Amino acid sequence: MQEFHSWGTTLPEAYHKALWMLQDQPIVPCPDWNTNQKECAMTMFVEHPLQEPMISRLSYCDPHSLEQYRMEMLDGILDFEVEEGKWAYTYHQRYADQYQFIIDELKRNPWSRRAVMDIRRPEDMGSDDPACWQHVQYFIRYGKLDCMVLFRSNDACKAAFMNAFALILLQKKIADELGVEVGTYTHRANSFHCYERDFALLDGYMDRMGDLQNCDAEDLCFDYVGGWEELMAAERDSIYAAVRKLQAN
Repeated sequence: MQEFHSWGTTLPEAYHKALWMLQDQPIVPCPDWNTNQKECAMTMFVEHPLQEPMISRLSYCDPHSLEQYRMEMLDGILDFEVEEGKWAYTYHQRYADQYQFIIDELKRNPWSRRAVMDIRRPEDMGSDDPACWQHVQYFIRYGKLDCMVLFRSNDACKAAFMNAFALILLQKKIADELGVEVGTYTHRANSFHCYERDFALLDGYMDRMGDLQNCDAEDLCFDYVGGWEELMAAERDSIYAAVRKLQAN
């Protein structure tokens, strides 16, 4: 499988370039889901993860869904589903008991190479729903917290942007607790793919970009701070209400 590297100053720029590279890939089978897909190995490198604009207009999300995902990843609002035996796991539930180790380790040795959280578990072997996110490692280099994540599988059109956005906010949370700046963000997906049912969606993304030179065009992005951050915050009450309803059932 061919490896591609997408570099961007901002998250949307790196994400848009990655989509462009995926578009040119051949169609291959995906037997586990009885479909076909376009697929490649992709590494997205974001030089300044918090630099605006942070939100891609090509992402398959609105303020409600992105805020809910942020709350799931950072706050664990759906961890109760695991506790009640309804879900096998959430990402937050799998990293929560490792989080303090990251803080302690990087305080112990800011140059450590041991600040790793593993999301994959032995029970994923043979599972019908193994975790897509596998691993994250943090480094403090020259006063900034760098983050490197690994996905075994990443839906390029409907999940990858939301995954990266939430993980960058997790990176910021850790950096703030450590009293350092946010450094680079590297997002590797061994299988960066688009399912056949979403080929038209990917084609639409390409039409909006026009060509590779427009990957960082302003009309493809929104600001997070001073923009979507407020829109997302406005969705929290309805999200909490939905969570309470799930808990009651």
